[in-house]
Amino acid sequence: MTTDVITATVAARRTLTPRVEEFTLLLPDDAPLQAWSAGSHLDVHLPGSPVTRQYSLCSPSSRNSYVIAVDRRVEQDGGRGGSEALHRAAVLGASVEVGEPRNHFPLTRALNYIFVAGGVGVTPMLSLAAEVERSGRPWQMLCLARTAEDMPYLAELQGKYGGKITFHGSSAGRLDLGAALADLPGGTAVYVCGPGTLADDIAGAVEDQPAVDVFVEQFTAPDLQDGTAMSFDVTLATSGETFTVAPDISLLDTLEGKGKVLASSCREGVCGTCEVGVVSGEVDHRDNVLTPEERSENESMMVCVSRCRSGRLVLDL
Repeated sequence: MTTDVITATVAARRTLTPRVEEFTLLLPDDAPLQAWSAGSHLDVHLPGSPVTRQYSLCSPSSRNSYVIAVDRRVEQDGGRGGSEALHRAAVLGASVEVGEPRNHFPLTRALNYIFVAGGVGVTPMLSLAAEVERSGRPWQMLCLARTAEDMPYLAELQGKYGGKITFHGSSAGRLDLGAALADLPGGTAVYVCGPGTLADDIAGAVEDQPAVDVFVEQFTAPDLQDGTAMSFDVTLATSGETFTVAPDISLLDTLEGKGKVLASSCREGVCGTCEVGVVSGEVDHRDNVLTPEERSENESMMVCVSRCRSGRLVLDL
């Protein structure tokens, strides 16, 4: 969680699909809505649980409320239990603690935009598309789900933007992404948010097209545990203490086990809370927060999932 936590009230709840619920979270009168940019997400402290999850912000319904949409994924289907807990506990009038909005998926300046939304991955696209629409730049959105009934906000998007919205249902067969994204004009930014390998599939579909960049939002960390994790040493620059991180233990857990108190939230490399500066050493980045450019600069890391390639790291701690 962020350090500034506000207790909000569930003021409205709306069913979007058989699995996705929309929640309007009303802030107290003395806590005006914090300004947020398109693509932002909100830290939500689950009711009756120490767990925090991140959900993309949709357009606010009033000056003092946040709107999120949550896909109910039970643990047996690959979920982590967070969405199920929220669906169960966030009834009308319930209290929910939230942090300030943060943005790891901001809108970049481009000549053309393609938004690819897989199911509930449409949520950050709502604000991103609205901002591009206001700018007057060309854009299209490709919505993907099993059926139209499984695609949140589809009818609203089609009603508002018409032919800029294309839907493909996987029940009719797999979409040929190469054909759907062929011949994009130079200067196109492709934004992707969705489950599984969608981001990799999109990147592969456009990799041979010049001046086309892909931007990805994922709230599920990639599975990078390939069995090759090695132990490494970490030194704290301030105290000079050195610890060994075992292959099966995260850097964050190791530091906490040594009595070091660090900010953390998701513990899966998707929220950015545990970012720590790197003084020296080569980081094995395993997060979904840093951009490729930030990774190459090697100046910070997410200690909950990332590791070391050089045998030793010195951290700005």
